[in-house]
Amino acid sequence: MSVNKTIQLSEDWIVVLLGGLSIVFILLGLNLPLPVYNWSGGAELSSKLLTTDNLLALLYQLLFVLGVSAIGFLLSGKSLKHLFFGFPVLYLLTIFATFIAGSAQVRSLNLEAVIISLTVGLLISNFLKVPEWLKAVLSTELYVKIGLILLGTGVIFGDILKAGTLGLIQALAVVVSVWYFAYWISTKLKIDEELKMMLASAVSICGVSAAIATSGAIKGDSKKLSYVISLVLITAIPMMIGMPYLAQYLGLSQAETGAWLGGTIDTTGAVVASGTLVGEEALKISTIVKFSQNVLLGIAAFVISIYWSYTKKQDSPEAQLKPSLSVIWDRFPKFVLGFIGVSLLFSFVVQPEVISDVKGTFKNLQTLWFTLAFTSIGLETKFSELFYKGNKKPLYAFLLAQLFNVLVTLAIAYVLF
Repeated sequence: MSVNKTIQLSEDWIVVLLGGLSIVFILLGLNLPLPVYNWSGGAELSSKLLTTDNLLALLYQLLFVLGVSAIGFLLSGKSLKHLFFGFPVLYLLTIFATFIAGSAQVRSLNLEAVIISLTVGLLISNFLKVPEWLKAVLSTELYVKIGLILLGTGVIFGDILKAGTLGLIQALAVVVSVWYFAYWISTKLKIDEELKMMLASAVSICGVSAAIATSGAIKGDSKKLSYVISLVLITAIPMMIGMPYLAQYLGLSQAETGAWLGGTIDTTGAVVASGTLVGEEALKISTIVKFSQNVLLGIAAFVISIYWSYTKKQDSPEAQLKPSLSVIWDRFPKFVLGFIGVSLLFSFVVQPEVISDVKGTFKNLQTLWFTLAFTSIGLETKFSELFYKGNKKPLYAFLLAQLFNVLVTLAIAYVLF
């Protein structure tokens, strides 16, 4: 367990380092030409997308993100054996999806590149076999978190203070109410204790990270953890796509929509993708609200570890857990500190004219990292994994808890925002 903990802890700090290095290089003058993705009609496919200049821009961009990923893999102890072959393939799939999203027909449907890349990944994973050398480079958490660090370059710190305070109030109300409802409904359906704890935490706090933290706190079964993660990722897809349209139908403002998305959707990357579909303000609010929930993860893991220690028999392995305040710091998502630090830097230190010059580059890289992450999610997700040992009860519990989450969070977001 200690080895896994080291890797998990280091990944967040690695993300902060990688995002920080990317920002420093660009501020120091690294020139990354911006690729062209938008086109109308077959003629523009060759005259805009497949020109020498655009292909070179895509190549420079590939070399940059490949270099960043290589540093990340090295620092986290992952093998580079498949990276230099597998990552370019992942990149090409992502660029293919981005080109599709850039067509006039798809843009008219308001479908972002992240949705298309997710779809491409899902089609491959569910109808073909994803080779091991490609699976080895699917590091969704790493890609999403680097994108989130870069997102800080466009979020003014005043927005964080305003939305963060309301977001923390919302997070507390949502986490407590949804966790207890999920636990209660799971108990009614006679789901075992381990799976029940993971399901409740995943639905109420922050999806995959919460499930992993809870599993670590209770020394949970890895197969049960994998099942919960599959549920989180698969249910996030229709929510991510459908909720923005539902919010529009309900007449919600961007702030209300962002708070609803951030408090309901279980993965940070899906929150970002969904917020992007709505607009800039919704993206900022949804991200900050999600971060507010992420901050509660350490406290939740601490409380769960205490509960688990004192409710299990004293001669069981779980009783040997020694909960302490350090659990809060261990489980605290360190990349949130990076995001806040970058926001402070661009709010109070970097000159406005410099920000104006590099804004497009950061936005492009941020979108690219998110899109790479969603290609990865699609390639990792198989719909056949929805059922756990033929038992549909955990699925029903998860869906009922998620419905409760959607309704409660909508009400709270409407009142606060």
